[in-house]
Formats: sequence, C-alpha cells, structure tokens
Amino acid sequence: MRLQRYLAAGGVASRRRSEELIVAGLVRVNGRVARELGTTVGPGDVVEYGGRIVEPAHEPAYLVMNKPHGVMTTMRDPEGRRTIADVLARGRITRRVVPVGRLDYDTSGVLLLTDDGALAHVLTHPRYGVEKTYRATVRGRLTPDQVGLLQSGIKLEDGRAEPAQLRVVATNRERSVIDLTIHEGRNRQVRRMFEELDRPVLDLTRLRFGPISLGDLVPGGIRETTSRELAALRAIAAAAEETGA
Repeated sequence: MRLQRYLAAGGVASRRRSEELIVAGLVRVNGRVARELGTTVGPGDVVEYGGRIVEPAHEPAYLVMNKPHGVMTTMRDPEGRRTIADVLARGRITRRVVPVGRLDYDTSGVLLLTDDGALAHVLTHPRYGVEKTYRATVRGRLTPDQVGLLQSGIKLEDGRAEPAQLRVVATNRERSVIDLTIHEGRNRQVRRMFEELDRPVLDLTRLRFGPISLGDLVPGGIRETTSRELAALRAIAAAAEETGA
C-alpha cells in the first residue's frame, strides 16, 4: 500500500494532506524519513508521524451481494421499505459496510459493499467508467435501427448516453432479452434508454460490476470477493492513485 494511503486509512489526514506531510519530511518509515510519494509499506513496517506510531487500519471488507428485487440500496428507509441493511442482518453480517453505487428498488443483481472508502470513490467516479452489464427483459422485439441507436448512443433527457455494447440473448414478438454493457451510472439509465425506444423494461438484473460477476449467487446471497476479483479491484485503485484521482 502506498504510504499516503496508509496514513489516510490510519486516520492521520486525507490522502492529499498526507502527501504534503510526506514531502515535508514529517513521516518516518522504519526509523527513516520518507519523502517519496511512491513509498510503499506492508506488514511489519513501522510508520511514524508526530512522534507516534500510526497503527494500520483494519483490513477492509469486500462483499458481493445479489440484491433482490424490492430492496432499497440504502442502510435505512424513512418509508419503511426493506433495505440492504436488512439483507446484511439476515446474512449475519455485522461489519459496517456501505454499497458502492446503487441499484434501483426494482432492479436485482450484483452489488459490491465495502468499508474501503477510497476504492468506493474510484469505482463510482465517472472518470474511470467502470463497466456494468445488465440483463434486461423488454417488451416487444428490438428492430435493427433500435439496436443501432443503443450502440451509437441514444439521446436522453439529461444528454446523449455513451455507446453501449449489446447482445440479444432471445427475442420474439412479446419480449426480448438483452445483455447491455454501459460505462455510465446515471439514475435509472438502462430503463430510460429502452423507454426512449418504446420498449419498457419488464425485468432488470445487473450481471457484472467491473471485475465482479453475479455467477450463481442466489437473490439475497452474500459472499466475499474472490482473490482474483480483489486483485482486479486493487489494480483499479492503484491506477487511479497513479493518475491522481
């Protein structure tokens, strides 16, 4: 972990302020002043600031939930609707984690929860355009022109959507099943895209969020990220750190 992130996680200061402390020569690693922002620390390293040892923060939690339909992506709801806090409690998860981004009340699928605030910020930052794949069941059959509009970027009330990747899974006169991959995260974006085509969404499930796939996780199910998923998430965070996100 980079030293500035370690300091931020240890409650010393924000990451930006921690960088200033390092450059000013106010931080020591294993007894030596560390002025380089590229300094990394790991298990066994002793970090000092202001004459005290900075204790390492607890290892962050990274959980994957298959959010069911009819659940708010919040920890509480003033209208008394079921929330992901209820799903966590049912799964006997006591760690204080928060959702990364949101899924609509009537949308199911993969949802990442963590207490790693820095990573959550990166994954939801528009600059990085983390891919999200949804399986949408829509009314009627998509025409080639409608497919083309989705792939080229359909116009919405809040501006043109970026081009989407699209795969028709199944189709008939009554309904079509579409896998759609987007990089944006606008409110109810997928539903609004299909509404513009007069193909209202009948069912919507998020199959993938960045490197995390839903797989066979049942609705309401919760699991830890795999080592491969976690490595991919950390790679995204490291890349953001390099570019100063």
